[in-house]
Amino acid sequence: MRPLISRAELRALVRPTDVTERNIRNVLIDGIGVGIVTGVSVFLPVFLARLGASSLLVGLITSLPALAGALFALPIGRFLERQRNVVVWYSGMRFWVLASYAVFGLLPFVLPLEAVPWTIIIIWALVTIPSTFVNVAFTIVMGGVAGPQRRYALMSMRWSMLGLATAVTVALIGGVLDQMPFPLNYQVVFIGSVAGGLLSFFFSRAITLPDRAPTATQRGDNSLLVALKQAPPAFMNYAWSAFVFRSGVAMAIPLLPLYYVRETGLNDSWIGLISMVGNGVLLVAYAVWSAAAPRLGNSGVLLASSLGMALYPFGVALTDAPWLLALLAGLVTFCVAGNDLVNFDLVLSTIPAERQATYVGLFQTLQNLALFVMPLVATLFADMIGIVPMLVVAGVIRLLGVALFAWLRVGK
Repeated sequence: MRPLISRAELRALVRPTDVTERNIRNVLIDGIGVGIVTGVSVFLPVFLARLGASSLLVGLITSLPALAGALFALPIGRFLERQRNVVVWYSGMRFWVLASYAVFGLLPFVLPLEAVPWTIIIIWALVTIPSTFVNVAFTIVMGGVAGPQRRYALMSMRWSMLGLATAVTVALIGGVLDQMPFPLNYQVVFIGSVAGGLLSFFFSRAITLPDRAPTATQRGDNSLLVALKQAPPAFMNYAWSAFVFRSGVAMAIPLLPLYYVRETGLNDSWIGLISMVGNGVLLVAYAVWSAAAPRLGNSGVLLASSLGMALYPFGVALTDAPWLLALLAGLVTFCVAGNDLVNFDLVLSTIPAERQATYVGLFQTLQNLALFVMPLVATLFADMIGIVPMLVVAGVIRLLGVALFAWLRVGK
C-alpha cells in the first residue's frame, strides 16, 4: 500500500523547489485549513437541533447550497470558462464560505436565542453563491495542479490530510462543548474556526497555474437543455446514475444529526467521537483506494465504494448503540474515500478538456438538484412516519443508483 506521503513528497512539502511542488504544498495546507472548518461544521446542525430548530430548518442547511448549485452552477461554469485565472475565484470565495461559521458564533451575542436559527439560515442562503463558485472552481483548480496522471495521488494526499485535520478538530470540539455552558460553548468553537479559514485562504491564493485561454460562449449556451444535448454520452451515463445515487446520499444527510439527538440521545462527546472515527479512517482509506485503483479500475472502485455507502443507512437504522454507530461511521467513510477519488477522476475523464468548467457546472447542477430536494423530502416524511423508516428509504435509493452504475457500465 502506498504511504500517505512518501519521503520525497514530504521533502517537497517542507522545502518545495519548483512551481509544481509549491502548488502541491499549497493544495495540502489549504486542505488542512478546510479540514479545521469542516470539523466545526459537523456541529452546525447539532447546534440548530439543540436550539429547538425544526426538522425543516436542519434540512435547509443541506438544501439551500444545493438549490444555489442547481440554479447557478452551470452559468458560473460558463463564467469561469471565460476567466484566465480561476484560482482567485476559488480562494476568495472559499474564504467567505468558511468565515460564515465565525459569524454564526457571534449571533447569540446580539440576538435572542429563538431568533438565531432563522438568522443562521438567512446568512447560509447568502453564502450559497460563493459556495457554488468554490464547488465548480475546485475541480478545475485541482485538476490543473494534478494533471491526468496524478489525480488519484494528489487528491488522496489532500483528502487524507483534510480528514486528519477534521478528526483532530472534532475530537477537541467534542471535549470543549461538554465543558462549557450552552450556547457559549458553540460560540467559542464557531468563532475560533476563522483560523482555518485564513489558513485556507492564504495557501489556496498562492496556487500558481498557467493562464487559461478563455472559451467564447455562444448565444443561448447557458441553457441547461443545450448543455445536456451537447454532453458526451459517457458523461451523461455517469451524471444521471450519479444523480440517483446522490439522491439517496442527500436524503440521509439531515436525518443523521436528528437521529443522534432525538432517537439515541447522544451527547456532544459521542457525536464528536463518531465523527472523529469517520474522519480518522481517511488517513488510510485514500491510500488504500489509490493503491487499489490500478487493479480495480474506475468501475470497480465506483461499484465497491458505492455499495458500501448504500448499506450504511440500513446499519444505522438497526442500532442505537454509540460504539456501533462509530464503527459504522468508520466503515462508510472508508467507502466515501473511494467514491470521492473515482468521482473526481470520472468527471474530468468524461468531458472535453477545453469545456471543463461548463461540464463541471452541468454535473453539479444535476447533483445539486438531488441535494436540494431530497433533504427536504427526508425531513418532511421523517416528521410523518419517523426517522428510521426514512433511513431505510435512503438506503434503497442508493442501491438503485449502484444498479444503474453497473447497468450503464460507468467507468468501463
